Amino acid sequence: MFYTRIPCPKNISHAPEYLNKATRYFPLIGWIVGSISFLAFYISSLFLSIETAVILGIIASILTTGAFHEDGFADVCDGFGGGWTKEKILMIMKDSAIGAYGAIGLVLLFLLKFKLLSESVLLFSNHNYLIFLLFISAHSVSRIVAISIIFTHEYSRDDASSKSKPIANKYSWKEVLGSFFFGLLPLFALSFFQYQILLVLIPVFITRYFLARYFQKWIDGYTGDCLGATQQVCEAVYYLSILLLWKFI
Repeated sequence: MFYTRIPCPKNISHAPEYLNKATRYFPLIGWIVGSISFLAFYISSLFLSIETAVILGIIASILTTGAFHEDGFADVCDGFGGGWTKEKILMIMKDSAIGAYGAIGLVLLFLLKFKLLSESVLLFSNHNYLIFLLFISAHSVSRIVAISIIFTHEYSRDDASSKSKPIANKYSWKEVLGSFFFGLLPLFALSFFQYQILLVLIPVFITRYFLARYFQKWIDGYTGDCLGATQQVCEAVYYLSILLLWKFI
């Protein structure tokens, strides 16, 4: 209900405290989004070019989440690009309008993801089960990397104006263990066919480290937009790491 636009039964209620328990399932959402994205890609690839199928797969993932994470990425680009104090950065990120930094960032992000994913898919051509695991693992790993920030850093905003505020309140070992289980399982499945793929975790978590450090420096923590931006950037880094590993190892 919170992480996607997938309709939920009307009898399912919502409460802010549910978001704490939902944290452990955030990477599992990556399984769902990745599966829908792969399905759109696979069906399209039967009739269209690989490049067109990749674009349609990306569109399917965006429609599934309602551009939830892409919006966070754009807000981070605008906030950190146009603000020079914590208060200014947070104010800009709260603005629903998109600015030049956000628009430019999204264009470059989509171009990069399109190119990297297209090349990654070609690596596993004629092995659709590997392509499926590639889609799933990219979305799940990038989400565990993003949600792990709440385990190590403080929420930046002092008020409760953000929808993500309840996530930052508290968590238990169940949320931590559940998050890493759902986040890493698809990657472990993919590494069964090529164990060196596990090395993608190194650049992905290095990226996470520097992003979290950057957020901490400027706004003393993180916001929901920062988590969305981390997911998007780390997804792109994941594809890039796959290509580099395949080329040099």
